[in-house]
Amino acid sequence: MKNLRSALSILALLLMATAARAQETKVLANVPFDFIAGDRAYPAGEYSLKSMNVYNGVIRLDNTQEAAGGFVLTNPCSGTTPSASTKLVFRRMGENYFLYQVWIEGRASGREFPKSRTEVRLAQNQEKPEFVIVAANISH
Repeated sequence: MKNLRSALSILALLLMATAARAQETKVLANVPFDFIAGDRAYPAGEYSLKSMNVYNGVIRLDNTQEAAGGFVLTNPCSGTTPSASTKLVFRRMGENYFLYQVWIEGRASGREFPKSRTEVRLAQNQEKPEFVIVAANISH
C-alpha cells in the first residue's frame, strides 16, 4: 500500500511538471530601443523572454547577443478577446521606454510588468505614457 501511494505521488508530480512545461513559453523579439524592465535598464537588441514558472510569474529576460539578462516578477493580465499576435507592449514616457506587457497569439491572458521607480517618478510629473508595440515570435 505504501509503495502504491509513493508511485501515485511520483506519477502525479511528473504529470504536473509536464503540464507546467507545456505552458511555458519562450518569446523572441527585436527591440529597436533601450528600455527598462523592473528596475533594470536593457540595451536595444534581440531578446528572449521565457516564463520560469507558470505559477509565480517570473520571466527570464535575455539579450541574445550580449550577456545582459535578468529575472522580472510579473503579474497576470487579461483581455476580452485572445491576442491577435505575439507582441511586447512598451510604455514610452519622454525618451524612456518601459516594458509593460507580453502577449501570446491566441491567448486572452498575458503578463504585465510592474512599474519601475523611474516610471513612477515620471508619472508623478504628469508625463502621459504613449504605447509602443513590438512584434514578437514564439520560439520552442
